[in-house]
Amino acid sequence: MYRFSFLLLIILFMSSCNDYQKLLNSPENEVDKYTAAEEYYDNGEFRRANALFEQIIPSYRGKPQGERLVYFFANSFYETKIYYSAAIQFENFIKSYPNSQRIQEAYFMEAKSYFMLSPLYTLDQDDTYTGIDKLQVFINRFPNSEYVTEALELMEELQNKLEKKEFEVSKQYYTIRDFNSAIKSLDNFIADNPGTIFREEALYYRWLSQYEIAVNSIEARINERVTELERSLNNFLRYYPDTIFIEDLSDKINIAKQLL
Repeated sequence: MYRFSFLLLIILFMSSCNDYQKLLNSPENEVDKYTAAEEYYDNGEFRRANALFEQIIPSYRGKPQGERLVYFFANSFYETKIYYSAAIQFENFIKSYPNSQRIQEAYFMEAKSYFMLSPLYTLDQDDTYTGIDKLQVFINRFPNSEYVTEALELMEELQNKLEKKEFEVSKQYYTIRDFNSAIKSLDNFIADNPGTIFREEALYYRWLSQYEIAVNSIEARINERVTELERSLNNFLRYYPDTIFIEDLSDKINIAKQLL
């Protein structure tokens, strides 16, 4: 019984594939393709829907159905994770149907497509910058949209990614033991990004760089630098009294004091 049911499913699947391929390869049948494309779309079969939409859109350009098809075409790219094509097609929709009732969604989905394209922070961030710009355009244009809250969250995530990249570049100076450059770079990072989520960690690595300079100083400079190290630690703890780095900071300041 199980084997029979399995074979029946295979036969039905093959039949479905054959029907789809016949429709896709048919030079005519625009109405059938339109109906099938919407059915595939509604059923979540976005790849099949996308291929049919691409074929029939030219025939419906300028007709009432054209707007609907172009939007579905763009969104089917998004749903299949082909985000570059989705962004391009949503932009195309915006230009072609500026007065559409879906215009707000199209602006948001174009921006969201670039958000999805944003890579790891270690890679080139062109799509991240584009995503931020597109999200800002959407927020400025539709400040009362139901999507504004999500747009702000997406923008914050992209901004954090850019800050992460900048922070890691600054921290790299500490890693390679170029402590003076680390302090200068981390100071610039903190000044340029006053509200960054990486501020505590940046100040920590700045202090570590300062510590390395102090404990490796010539005898004539040790008192001055350890005193400055203590002052910097007090300032740090004033802002972050419950810092996760407290144990390491306490151990190192005790080591530095022993040099006095």
